[in-house]
Amino acid sequence: MEYISAKTIVTKTKGSQWFGIDYNMNIYKGCCHGCIYCDSRSDCYKIQDFDRVRVKEDALRIIRDDLRRKVKTGVVGTGAMSDPYNPVEQELELTRHALELIDAYGFGAAVATKSALLMRDMDILKGIMEHSPIICKVTVTTTDDGLAKKIEPHVSRPSERLALIESLRTNSIFAGILLMPVLPFLEDHEENILSIVKAAHEAGACFIYPAFGVTLRNNQREWYFDCLRELFPQEELVPEYIKTYGNSYKCTSPRARNLWRVFSRECERYGILYRMKDIIHAYKKNYEVTQLSLFD
Repeated sequence: MEYISAKTIVTKTKGSQWFGIDYNMNIYKGCCHGCIYCDSRSDCYKIQDFDRVRVKEDALRIIRDDLRRKVKTGVVGTGAMSDPYNPVEQELELTRHALELIDAYGFGAAVATKSALLMRDMDILKGIMEHSPIICKVTVTTTDDGLAKKIEPHVSRPSERLALIESLRTNSIFAGILLMPVLPFLEDHEENILSIVKAAHEAGACFIYPAFGVTLRNNQREWYFDCLRELFPQEELVPEYIKTYGNSYKCTSPRARNLWRVFSRECERYGILYRMKDIIHAYKKNYEVTQLSLFD
């Protein structure tokens, strides 16, 4: 295992618009999940040899000191740049111990993952929930385990991730789906979206937050196109991307408007939240009332 130096790990966000997160925490650098669409592979992040996981040296001490120095508690997000539940976490348990520190210092947590390993830390999540907001965001972009094996080769299958959501909800933890990216010409069809919403409902998901498209920029774009050529040689997907988007960063599905209509209708039918402000309000509301009561 390679260790890299870091001066700080828990950093203030520029705003709380993204799921109400106040601080970001990334213990690992790089990711071995192998998802063909990962934006973190882009040149702008300057992560060499992205598929190799590295660990920030003395991470738990740094996280402890970072949390101790914060003037204000808040929600600490993890999973923005690399999955906090990569296979290395099974042995090192750094994410688990970081959550214990978050619990001990009275912070909330927002966890994003594609791994059912999160189930292991249910006890700590429930502890955090007793005093602070917690939200678990599980990425699901298809319910087809076969397709997922191609585009996300080294992560838990969608069926396992949906079972994770069901387990989180059984334990009263606020959890739902990140429906992003929805890959144009592969996943952007009504049947896929409808199947995800139905599966989310059956798992008891609180929310689904979508993005009907994918982002492509230098290095990531080339990697993604190479993967499409290898995985779907008969479908001529790369010429379709080039024709539709050129070198655009934001590649919104040509079907996005119709997909949004279908998606929002089904979410309304099942009572699933899908707008950011509603999701933030729902998972924080009980804690805001509790904190305000302290000053009465």
